[in-house]
Amino acid sequence: MTVIPKDVVLQRRAAFSTEAPESMESLRGDCARMAPHWVVPAVAATAPVPPSLIHGISVPPASARLIDGMSEYGD
Repeated sequence: MTVIPKDVVLQRRAAFSTEAPESMESLRGDCARMAPHWVVPAVAATAPVPPSLIHGISVPPASARLIDGMSEYGD
């Protein structure tokens, strides 16, 4: 575990507290500038595989118990 000296923490806290909060307009501008960098594939990468073709899947008992203990969606 790395221990950060107290004076460094206080300096960083002071630096963050003097900055103006980011506005919605600046966030929208950031997104608009990033949008051209996002690549959307032309076609879906893979098609669903039928369960009959899936072999060799095993679930450890602890994982099965964990999932079994979870509530159903919408409970």
